Amino acid sequence: MSDAVKNVKLHLVVLVLVVVSELIGIITFKVGPGKLVLLPMLYAMFIGIFMGPKFFKVVKEKEMFQASSLVGLTLLMLMARYGTLVGPKFYEILQAGPALVLQEFGNIATLFIGIPIAMYLGLKRESVGAAHSIAREPNVALIGDIYGLDSAEGRGVMGVYICGTVFGTIFFGLMASLMAAFDIFHPYALAMASGVGSASMMTAAVGSLSASYPAMAEQIQAFGVASNTLSGIDGVYMSLIMALPLSNKLYKVIYRIKFKTAPESA
Repeated sequence: MSDAVKNVKLHLVVLVLVVVSELIGIITFKVGPGKLVLLPMLYAMFIGIFMGPKFFKVVKEKEMFQASSLVGLTLLMLMARYGTLVGPKFYEILQAGPALVLQEFGNIATLFIGIPIAMYLGLKRESVGAAHSIAREPNVALIGDIYGLDSAEGRGVMGVYICGTVFGTIFFGLMASLMAAFDIFHPYALAMASGVGSASMMTAAVGSLSASYPAMAEQIQAFGVASNTLSGIDGVYMSLIMALPLSNKLYKVIYRIKFKTAPESA
C-alpha cells in the first residue's frame, strides 16, 4: 500500500476522474412513471476502464494493482461516514428489524435463478460456487475452505467475484435506479435490498436511490448500511447452513434432468 500512497501519478489520475465526473453531474432519464439516474461514480468507473493498459494506457498494470490496494482504505472511510447516519436513525431501523433479517432469504433465493442459468450455459460444479451467493470475499473464503479454490466450485466463485468487482457497482447503481423508476417497491425496501455484503455495490445503489428520493436520502443510506452490515455478519452462516446445501441439491436435480445420469461428485 505504501507504493500506492507515494504514486503521485495515480492520485492525479484519480483527481482528474473525480473532477470530470462531478462536472458531468447527475443525468436523469424518464423511464415510465419514474426516472433513471446516472451518477458521477458510474462515469468515473467507465472512464477509468479506458485509462487502463488495454485501451489508452494512461495507467499501467502495476499502477492498477497499486490502486486496488487503496480500495479497502477508501471504503473504510466511506463506511465510517455512513456509520454516522445509522445512529440518529437507530429507532427507525429497529422498527424494521424483522424485515432486515428476513431480507437475507432474498439473497439465498437468487440461487434458484442463477444455478439453472449457469447450467444451461454449460457450467457444471462451477455453477454451485458461482450462484450460491453474491460471491464476495467471505463467500470466496468459504468455498476455498470447503472445496479449494483450484476446484470447479472455486473457479465458479472466483469468476463471479471478478465479474462483480468489475461490473457489480455499475450494475447495482443502474438496477437500483431502474427499480426506483418503476415505483414498485418502497424506497426503504430497495435500500435494504442494496445491502448484500458489498460496500461498493451498496454505495452505488444507495447513491442512485438517494438521488431518486432526495427527501428520504438519510433514511435510505441508514437502511442500506444496516442491511449491508447484517449481510456481512450472517451472510456466511446463511451460505454455509442453507445456500450451499440447497445449491448442491438443485444442481443434482438439474443435472439428472439435463444429462439423464447421476451428477459428478464434488
